[in-house]
Amino acid sequence: MSWQQKAVIGTDRLLYKLTGGRIGLVSFSGQTGLTLITVGARSGERRENQVQYVADGSSMLVVGSNWGKPHHPAWTANLLAGPDVQVNVRGDVRDVRATLLEGAEREAAWSRMVAAWPAFQDYVERSGGRELRVFRLTPR
Repeated sequence: MSWQQKAVIGTDRLLYKLTGGRIGLVSFSGQTGLTLITVGARSGERRENQVQYVADGSSMLVVGSNWGKPHHPAWTANLLAGPDVQVNVRGDVRDVRATLLEGAEREAAWSRMVAAWPAFQDYVERSGGRELRVFRLTPR
């Protein structure tokens, strides 16, 4: 899976770059994707990651699955350290605030995420049972 993951991520980044964030691989799967623009928690440098999202009213839900690896993806630490970030959704750059969801709110959001992409549950099992971080991105 490692070589596939690298190929998918590389191709996805290239598509997003060439199309100004309008098209990525997730588009071809029928899912919705965005480019998350953060500042590195340790480096202080601009970081861009393509992630799948589920619309929730005017907000968006994202999950730090990291393809089922045992550790959280770096972008989730970036959101915890600096929650005021930007997203590029199909070429439209927006300012958002990220909130880590917990308790009942997380469970409701998690159910929506798994309904949209059942593989998220597989990622939990593959990670050894890690609770995947779920964030709400709210316009600011």
